[in-house]
Amino acid sequence: MVGHVGFISLSASFPSMPCIPRLGFIKRRPFAMAALSDDPVQEWILTEGKATQITRIRPVGGGCINLASHYDTDAGSFFVKTNRGIGPSMFEAEALGLSAMYETGTIRVPKPFKVGPLRNSGSYIIMEFIEFGASQSNQSVLGRKLAEMHKAGKSEKGFGFPVDNTIGSTPQINTWCSDWIQFYGEHRLGYQLKLAQDQYGDSTIYQKGQRLIENMAPLFENIVIEPCLLHGDLWSGNISSDKNGEPVILDPACYYGHNEAEFGMSWCAGFGGSFYSSYFEVMPKQPGFEKRKDIYMLYHYLNHYNLFGSGYRSSAMSIIDDYLRMLKV
Repeated sequence: MVGHVGFISLSASFPSMPCIPRLGFIKRRPFAMAALSDDPVQEWILTEGKATQITRIRPVGGGCINLASHYDTDAGSFFVKTNRGIGPSMFEAEALGLSAMYETGTIRVPKPFKVGPLRNSGSYIIMEFIEFGASQSNQSVLGRKLAEMHKAGKSEKGFGFPVDNTIGSTPQINTWCSDWIQFYGEHRLGYQLKLAQDQYGDSTIYQKGQRLIENMAPLFENIVIEPCLLHGDLWSGNISSDKNGEPVILDPACYYGHNEAEFGMSWCAGFGGSFYSSYFEVMPKQPGFEKRKDIYMLYHYLNHYNLFGSGYRSSAMSIIDDYLRMLKV
């Protein structure tokens, strides 16, 4: 999802919006243990987080769905996201994705520590704070590290994920499936097309999109498709680098899928030639890659159409029409 630029994992948000500057910090006196009963975030930091005092909390700007904060303590720093409008399920899914990527030992992601409900309503996630560097990540290193994650992160259950999650604020269905074409047609393109029909009454894009789904199998002939762990929402706002220049990816919408689907947000990710060259050294390019690129962009254009309106419809419709002509259906 296009949108936020922040200090670290800021959850999905809205595209075509101006970057929101980082907010200034609020100086506070260290929090006392007496506050534990009121705030489960502080309670975890001051117990399991092994801090004896919280020295400063700094709001982090850039997110449009969650509130984000940087907690300084005598035991180090933590990054915290809260949302008063939802229960823990969204953050639990995010934590599962971050953990899955973290456990591959390949590309750097913030390690999740704790998810839970807030006292009255809402939920929170506490994770590792990563200090970002001044420059963007090296494209060649990013490509290699991402490919290493795809190569290491495999699933014996097929395509999907242990839980459903979200792509932006849109539900993303991850029911396990042994067939990639069926999974992608039903749980990715089909879900978004139905949403467009229900939300906008757009029967044209729904009917044409269904024709594409029913006839897209030739795009996947003569290739091997293995379920690889995907970040799922990899655009420039979810890519950074740490202070040592190593790439960092955050705010995932993880699932196990065809590795090429990871490039579905490449229209706003800034991937260059060195990125792809390094990636394909680890995960070789398969026949027909160029013909499949747009089928994976289509999912994200449809999602943007459903989230943000008609400005994205023409891009989605153009991709569908091009494929219908190519496939002669």
